[in-house]
Amino acid sequence: MEPVVTTAWLAGELGKSDLAVFDATKYLPNENRDGRGEFLRAHIPGARYFDIDEIADPDTDLPHMVPTPGRFARLIGALGVGNDTRVIFYDQKGLSSAARGWWMMGLFGHDQAAVLDGGLPKWIADGMPVASGPVPAPVAATFRPDFRAGRLRGIGDITANLRNGAELVLDARAARRFSGIAPEPRAGMRGGHIPGSRNLPFNELLRADQTFADAAILRARFAQAGVDGTRPVVTSCGTGVTAAILTLGMRLAGLPEGALYDGSWTEYGGRPDTKIELP
Repeated sequence: MEPVVTTAWLAGELGKSDLAVFDATKYLPNENRDGRGEFLRAHIPGARYFDIDEIADPDTDLPHMVPTPGRFARLIGALGVGNDTRVIFYDQKGLSSAARGWWMMGLFGHDQAAVLDGGLPKWIADGMPVASGPVPAPVAATFRPDFRAGRLRGIGDITANLRNGAELVLDARAARRFSGIAPEPRAGMRGGHIPGSRNLPFNELLRADQTFADAAILRARFAQAGVDGTRPVVTSCGTGVTAAILTLGMRLAGLPEGALYDGSWTEYGGRPDTKIELP
């Protein structure tokens, strides 16, 4: 399966027994919007809601951190996903949080997953049908995870990288957040960035309709940020969500996709013992 699918492709596949479609919308704290509530008001027919705050580690105060393989298997299986299921993620903004679902599936060994290019806005703009209201409970399935630890980074990896510089940390946040000029959406969070990291705001990979740019344009934008395929990349952002857009963008650009720093700036910038960099 290609990692990104079009609205026309999805419309032709809807209703097939081996396909699961998920709305994986996650709004920032300062947006004051409820992803699940808006899903009930409008969603792709047959879709279910993928709550990244629930399909997460419950034993940390950091938001939506990766769960254990056992927890992920239990929760994704309860949503009707087995090892033979094709899984499509979309979000209500266009392309903001859906890539997190795609990345998590790959992290746990499932490559039959993709993101809907342009998300729900593109689906509606293309004249596709929309449903509303509660959805029937799915038939539970058995999912056997194959955890790929090399795709994940933690705070220890990041601090070690400050010493050895083996990996390029690529931050998906907006430039003004990266530089510390604009405040973080979480109250009390320091501004700035991980020392030595580079900035590539995720929306620079997207067209106006929230679909991915062509591969050549993606490669050029990654190259401008220092990504040329010769140095491993670790993507980061605020909480490990839009970082997955950079990871997906590297896949589409034909570059090694590297790893993702799950705690991202909320973990790194929220600790009193970490060094930060400002312009």
